[in-house]
Amino acid sequence: MVYKPVPYRPPRVSPTEGLRRLREDYETAQQRRTVRTFSPDPVPREMIETALLIAGTAPSGAHRQPWHFVAIGDADTKAQIKREVEQAERDFYERRAPKEWLEALAPLGTDSRKDYLTVAPWLIVVFRRDYDLSEDGKRLKNYYMTESVGIAVGFLLQALHRAGLVALTHTPAPMTFLRDICERPVNEKPFVLIPVGYPAEDCVVPDLARKPLSEIAEFR
Repeated sequence: MVYKPVPYRPPRVSPTEGLRRLREDYETAQQRRTVRTFSPDPVPREMIETALLIAGTAPSGAHRQPWHFVAIGDADTKAQIKREVEQAERDFYERRAPKEWLEALAPLGTDSRKDYLTVAPWLIVVFRRDYDLSEDGKRLKNYYMTESVGIAVGFLLQALHRAGLVALTHTPAPMTFLRDICERPVNEKPFVLIPVGYPAEDCVVPDLARKPLSEIAEFR
């Protein structure tokens, strides 16, 4: 594919206005939390569609856009996913998880039960597309797939948060069953499973502090 250059002249804002916007965005982002107790209240499909459009604006290696999103609102499909996830999680907690990992998870109170998978009105399954296929069946390599999809997921989480929704990034292992349930091709691999909705009335989250700037960045 040949990309035609087009002029790009986004409106320039003053440093003062730019800083004001950044501070406002930071205050909003600072309120985002991972949630495990969802309200069953419905979320309009158009909200999910728009959030996914925002995710699709993320940069990607060679502009391959190596992602695919499957948004699931069907109760039977969510129940099927819950059964498969809980089976994998029981195996993880009972056999595969190292002691150190279980100790790290203990303060969060997580276990193999994943009731939120059927309570949340939407589940978004994000797939990483490792390669594309041309019309004649030839493989077309994608580049920086993991990095690209990770950035898109970040865009998605912030979009959902700014819309007043909450989400959880969940990576059951193995996740191959998600490809089968979602009927996706073999060139796509499940990347993350994201329940989405409103927080439950009795929702609580761990009182966790984020690292200060001095611990996550440096200037030279």
